[in-house]
Amino acid sequence: MSSAAGPLSEPQVLAHAKRRLFPADDESTAYAVADTQFSKAEWLPGHPVDPTIRDALAPFNHVRIGGGYPDLVGVRTLESDLLAVERLGDEPPLIAIEAKGETSGGVDTQLGIVQAYDRLHEANAAYLAAPAAAISETDRTLARELNVGVLGVDSAGTVDALEVPRVVGNRTTSEATALRFQASAQGVANASFGLNHPKNYLGYPLAHYAAGDTAALLSEYDVVSAVKSARQGAAFLGLIEDGVSVEGIELTSLGEEVVRFATARCGSVEAALAEFEDWFRSRKRFVDLAPAWGRLARRVLFAYPATELLVTELQTMYEDGITEPSLVDAVTYLHELHPSFTVELFIRGDDGVRSRVLTEDGELRRSALEDGSVYHSPTVFQLKAMLYHTGILTERGAEPHRLEPLEDVWALREPV
Repeated sequence: MSSAAGPLSEPQVLAHAKRRLFPADDESTAYAVADTQFSKAEWLPGHPVDPTIRDALAPFNHVRIGGGYPDLVGVRTLESDLLAVERLGDEPPLIAIEAKGETSGGVDTQLGIVQAYDRLHEANAAYLAAPAAAISETDRTLARELNVGVLGVDSAGTVDALEVPRVVGNRTTSEATALRFQASAQGVANASFGLNHPKNYLGYPLAHYAAGDTAALLSEYDVVSAVKSARQGAAFLGLIEDGVSVEGIELTSLGEEVVRFATARCGSVEAALAEFEDWFRSRKRFVDLAPAWGRLARRVLFAYPATELLVTELQTMYEDGITEPSLVDAVTYLHELHPSFTVELFIRGDDGVRSRVLTEDGELRRSALEDGSVYHSPTVFQLKAMLYHTGILTERGAEPHRLEPLEDVWALREPV
């Protein structure tokens, strides 16, 4: 992704900075988005943006941090040569980058430093990224005084940390939460629910706790054959922590509560697993088929970060007279109140989807929302199906290639 020799534009600078700070697309606890302004075909009139630069910067979202919209914002535990303090608490830091490139008027590095400083009202670390030749000692002094990192980029794409910021603690806003959500084990960007019935995920902590091989027990009791997807979904719902011990898996407090429920109800986890055989291949709504287990699944699902937000806003829509909103209606309504979270939860970040759905100013193109292929399957198919099975929504989910967004209803089964 090296640039041709010559002036470095702002998109080029930002792409190189992203590569330095967020080098791996598949890193499970890292996630970053570039501002929607970088999705346009021309950065300046007559100066097209190389498609490879746009691909490197994707996905796009319009995330407000501090008093404005950083050029790039993400979550990742950075290496020690990029931060004066490696991490703050148990979470990776929220990072904001302001990029400045070369124009006929030069490179406004001081403005970039001041903008980055403003992001520290909500970010844990902020950087200016600019062509290395344009960064002066005065710039570096100002950045040190304001605790802003400085990344010098050369025409070959090499990025040097000229000034290293300290990690600071800050309040968490809904916009920042959207990025932390995607960078967590429960985000929908790099992983997904592979199964659409909550019993498959409830069964995993029980089989893990029981004596014997987890996969063999899940098969023996006809809980689920897709063991990998069940394990991934159990982590998604916060029932297990994956890869945190020598054994690989530990039950969370929520997973332990599922075990307690099963033991209290059935006498042992094995006896509880035996109940799962009665539900094999049943298409009946789970909360009607097995009411006690369905209510347990409902409590588990409410612990998932997106559920409460969805239910709260669907209730508000109901009170506003929108009793059977379509998927398009729901996404449009949610975006007005929680723009970043809505985009991250519903809209895919690959194949240029965000560029089709969002304008350069981060507004939705409603017509693009009518195409089912733009949506995250984990949300519109698997999550919605579980919300149906636990008695929260009136209708099941649909796979994106079968989805009719204008006909897909997102209504509460029991509005209050």
